[in-house]
Amino acid sequence: MRTYAENRRMYDVRSPIARIVSALILIWLIIGAIAGWQRHYYDSAPTNCASTGTIAVTIIAGPLNYLGMNPKVADCHINVPQPSQ
Repeated sequence: MRTYAENRRMYDVRSPIARIVSALILIWLIIGAIAGWQRHYYDSAPTNCASTGTIAVTIIAGPLNYLGMNPKVADCHINVPQPSQ
């Protein structure tokens, strides 16, 4: 008969590689958030879709912001089809 600890070890799927990848993704996003803070994107609430998109792509770009990338969303009109009458 197996104990709880043996069962837990048997089904533990968290590998060291998964932990490292998760940590790298978290660090990447934190660096992107810091870049947005340094560009004063968080000083006021986003007023439209473009400013919200700019904040999002800056965070996703992460360390690339410090290599010269300055992502901006200029316009994000969403064309939704109108219902027929």
